[in-house]
Amino acid sequence: MRRANIAEAGTKSAAPAAARRSAAALTRRSLHTRAHLIEIAGQAFAERGFEGATGQDICRRAGVNTAAIVYHFGGMTQLYRAVLREATERLVSTEALADAVKAERDPRRQLQAFLGLIVRGVTGPVSQSWAGRLFSREYVTPSKVYGPIHDRALAARVTILKSIVSALTGRPVTDPIVARGCVSVMAPCALLLLCDPRKVRRILPGLDTTADAAPQLTRYLVDFALAGLHATSRKPA
Repeated sequence: MRRANIAEAGTKSAAPAAARRSAAALTRRSLHTRAHLIEIAGQAFAERGFEGATGQDICRRAGVNTAAIVYHFGGMTQLYRAVLREATERLVSTEALADAVKAERDPRRQLQAFLGLIVRGVTGPVSQSWAGRLFSREYVTPSKVYGPIHDRALAARVTILKSIVSALTGRPVTDPIVARGCVSVMAPCALLLLCDPRKVRRILPGLDTTADAAPQLTRYLVDFALAGLHATSRKPA
């Protein structure tokens, strides 16, 4: 009788453990499917934009059921937002920029940290992947779905840059010179992101925009920005 009770207790304790293992396996599969959908959808959105890509095509290419997008994301709109968040993280996240700047006290070093992360992102292999192409597409032709969220993300980055430019110029963040300075600082990075590197090499064969040249390019952009900010800050607003 006692042995029977022990066996029964063992069976009961094994059942919850098996259930937990099964739930963990389902969670892993779900996370894998979700990540796979983001990857395939990112390629589709980069090629055709949000309006041109279809859920049926994305699911077919991903090899999943056509209901997978609704199950994992709630619909195409939420999928697109998840894809854009992933693209932003792969290039350079706002949190990474904020942390890099916060780690420095000198505004010059802050500018170098800020530009260094961005240059590394726009010259690295990620910029030529679907993440970089999709991010560029949102810059040039913002989608109605992600536009407001993208604007808020950019505004957060601009706030960080404005504080740096304000400290370097000695002007308040509301001064037009600070806004112009932000444009001048970011314009080269936008050019590197939006232009095809092959075209840049054809037009400017002496310019190295590969990932290996990122440190040298960053130093040049920092020196150029500092000289320009110094010159313009001495003039009346």
